[in-house]
Amino acid sequence: MLFRTVATVLAAFVVGVRSQTFPNPEAVSGNTAIHDPTMCKDASGTYWLFGTGTGIEIRTSPDRVTWTLVGAVWPDGASWTDEYTGVSNGVLWAPDCTFMDGQFYLYYAASSFGSQNSAIFFAKSTTGLPGSWTNEGLVTSTSSADNYNAIDPNLLVDGSSWLLSLGSFWTGIKELTLSSSTGKPSSTALTSLAERTADGGAIEASVVYQFGDFFYLFSSWDLCCQGTSSTYNIRVGRSSSATGPFVDEDGVALTSGGGTLILGTHDAIVGPGGQDILTDTDGVILVYHYYTSTGSFLGLNHLDFSSGWPVVTA
Repeated sequence: MLFRTVATVLAAFVVGVRSQTFPNPEAVSGNTAIHDPTMCKDASGTYWLFGTGTGIEIRTSPDRVTWTLVGAVWPDGASWTDEYTGVSNGVLWAPDCTFMDGQFYLYYAASSFGSQNSAIFFAKSTTGLPGSWTNEGLVTSTSSADNYNAIDPNLLVDGSSWLLSLGSFWTGIKELTLSSSTGKPSSTALTSLAERTADGGAIEASVVYQFGDFFYLFSSWDLCCQGTSSTYNIRVGRSSSATGPFVDEDGVALTSGGGTLILGTHDAIVGPGGQDILTDTDGVILVYHYYTSTGSFLGLNHLDFSSGWPVVTA
């Protein structure tokens, strides 16, 4: 009995350790000093990487390995965002790129740290190049009168349905229905997808991704943007519907603080998060940033869904 008890404890310990063991990012090179990355691939096979920055930074790669900074979406500024950033030509946050039917669709946020004076905007381009983008205008906004925050947009195209997830802190992650013809909301109704009360309600950077029979909601928990003091980590839940309800691997609702950890700080990789998902020819790619003592960098790993839940692999 004692041996069996000790063996059980040891087995539980090993499982616990394994659950906190993560692979390092795949090798990338060139200009990879990015924050809040989103990746899409055009019809020619070129990879496009957009990230937080003044005018929204654009990087390209022929192979998903070597990256070149080629400029900004708005090289001449984006004056329509100034009332939300609080400055002229301010930093724009957390873009989300989708390439379909020969066109790039880009959603992005304008705000300032800790503020609900926030907005999400929409742009389109046929080439993706700096200065080629058309400003499609405001999608949605929030103020201190709202109980959520309009940042961190992510577009899901589910057949003829367009859904935009968004949100940060306050009452968590929300979802809007968009018109596929305008890219703007077709209804003012909001669906709640996930919420935390622990750690100040720190949840953001949502991505809803369909694989097989399930929709998976990825989010970043805890604190971003603190360099090597960042505590960001990536969590997931799943649902049979794009509008939820989502639960984690233990059956806890994401609206009740649930979320299964899939990637956290390990080795020299600090605060991974701000994620996106890309379906590529070699599988499903988790795109994220992480910190070292010298800055924020691009992280790429494959996701294995064979168990029904995403597992980060090398």
